[in-house]
Amino acid sequence: MANMAWKSFKGIPLVVTLVWIVAFAAALHFMDKSVIAFLGILSSIVLVYYTNASKTVRMIIGAAVLLIIIPLVAGENRYYMEVASQVGIYVAMALGLNIVVGFAGLLDLGYVAFFAAGAYAYAIFSTSQANQFIAGNLFPLSGEWFWPFLIVGLIVAAIFGVLLGLPVLRVKGDYLAIVTLGFGEIIRIIFNNLDKPINITNGPQGITPIPSPEIFGIKMGTPFYFYFIVLFVIAFIVVANIRFEHSRLGRAWVAVREDELAAQSMGISLLNTKLAAFATGASFAGVVGVIFAAKQTFIDPTSFTLMESIGILVMVILGGSGSIPGVVLGAAFVTILQVQLLKEFSNFLHSLQQSGIINLPNQLDPSKFQRLVFGIMLILVALYRPNGLIPAKRKKNDLDSIKNSQFTKDKLGILAKLTQASSGKQS
Repeated sequence: MANMAWKSFKGIPLVVTLVWIVAFAAALHFMDKSVIAFLGILSSIVLVYYTNASKTVRMIIGAAVLLIIIPLVAGENRYYMEVASQVGIYVAMALGLNIVVGFAGLLDLGYVAFFAAGAYAYAIFSTSQANQFIAGNLFPLSGEWFWPFLIVGLIVAAIFGVLLGLPVLRVKGDYLAIVTLGFGEIIRIIFNNLDKPINITNGPQGITPIPSPEIFGIKMGTPFYFYFIVLFVIAFIVVANIRFEHSRLGRAWVAVREDELAAQSMGISLLNTKLAAFATGASFAGVVGVIFAAKQTFIDPTSFTLMESIGILVMVILGGSGSIPGVVLGAAFVTILQVQLLKEFSNFLHSLQQSGIINLPNQLDPSKFQRLVFGIMLILVALYRPNGLIPAKRKKNDLDSIKNSQFTKDKLGILAKLTQASSGKQS
């Protein structure tokens, strides 16, 4: 019954979506500390996606919400913009992992290694840390070098992706997950111990202070600026995902995901296809790593643990593996749940405890049960939405149109020769 009701769903009326956006934008403007109003304006993006309107109208409304309404009503609140930029960082990370896991079907548990590669590439050369192994006292670099380092982080992470792809071409499934998990841990340990004999990463002490981006002398170190930087990167990654999905390479990834043997029999090079998937997904993580380093102004190996990779993988699976809007929704939902909802609920319970209404032991603090909540969510999704919150749409070919196409009118190959031979005998 639920599936039938969902299939009969025609979309949310445009008026309802507009009223929702205006109502929560006004609520956030007059109640700037209202968490519900902030979540309401963020959730309006989901309503826009399901709105019963043309694609152009939905894109215009979504762009207006992200580029105009949210900065206007929440731009002065540093906390809200911090949450929004953090959500954007994980959305971009999940979109990069979606290429490896969703499109190519390669289970990657070491994705955070590429994130770390981009972050350290910017952190080392934008601070005086590079003077430890490069003579001339040329460093630190100014914040204006942030923009070129977005490309440098992309290239460095892509190289790491190729290095990971080369040894894992002969394994798949559980063995692939184990190899990528080991790769991620190896990279983290290398960064943790690369302070001897030459101090490159400063080891467990980390690197600080990492300069914020600058452009025309304007320092962009606040969450407000990082919000727009992250939006720009997300737009670039989404366009790249769409282009890859409908390209020849994207179809090759899907073929490898469905059946490697059949794909290889059709002439698809497993070597080139898998390496391209690892390098492409890794490059996006490298770009986000540069943004993360500049935003935090400090990085150390503890920021790139296995749990980060697992968390990003959860976002992809929860939203819908291979589905671009599903991955965006899954990443946003998990990040908001982790960064804001559980912490706000924990603060609410603490306020009740201080008022003497309840007596809550520290062991039952909701903020400590993030992994439990994620586990329950994955179980529920596996039972009721096995393809994710927004499943990937598969193109359905119309058999009648294929039969009636011009390519089926003329016989080719051996059929053409047989037809000519039979017509020659008849004559």
